Amino acid sequence: MKSRVHVIISGRVQGVWFRASTRDKAQQLGLKGWVKNTRDGNVEAVFDGEEKLVKKMIEWCYHGPPLAEVENVEAKKEQSSDDFDDFYIKH
Repeated sequence: MKSRVHVIISGRVQGVWFRASTRDKAQQLGLKGWVKNTRDGNVEAVFDGEEKLVKKMIEWCYHGPPLAEVENVEAKKEQSSDDFDDFYIKH
């Protein structure tokens, strides 16, 4: 079953390779979507793919790459669609 989740990750998540690590993990899981830094110091992402793989990705977001210090992960379900061809870093 397909799933799509919009996520906001807060804490020490910028300047610690969070976006690149998120992209690598999402591509490894075969997910589509994007990840970007926000102006308020958070990381925002959309994960689209098989529901169990999206859940794995959200679980990964709770710790992120080694230098990250995640304080909170907000995840909101959205309607899954075929908007994306790949998973990429948004600038």
